[in-house]
Amino acid sequence: MSLLARHPPQDAYRRVEIDARVGGSDPRQLVTLCYEQLIGALGSALHAGQTSDNRGKSQAITKALSALTALQIGVTGDAQVAWALRHLYEATRKALLDSALAFDANSIATIRNDYVDILKAMTAA
Repeated sequence: MSLLARHPPQDAYRRVEIDARVGGSDPRQLVTLCYEQLIGALGSALHAGQTSDNRGKSQAITKALSALTALQIGVTGDAQVAWALRHLYEATRKALLDSALAFDANSIATIRNDYVDILKAMTAA
């Protein structure tokens, strides 16, 4: 099977869109992009869980973990906010890894809602 057959054309367009957004972004915009990617991936995982699409669920959790890793790498400093973010991201990582083994839609939905709330607060500021 060719590489193109395994990846729908929409994936290429999404990658180009993300690359374009990343190219001209400041740190705040990059964090916003990571949050959007995380929220979207969690939504995809929930949908895949509802439709018993194990492959889709696995891909979505992997994408969420990638976005989370980017967020974790970006946390700097020793201030209380940095500590709180590290703790939040690590707790999220643990919950996602646990859900990779035994999918917990309620946990994923709660996490997704929390990040939606954080993103709303960030963009309102």
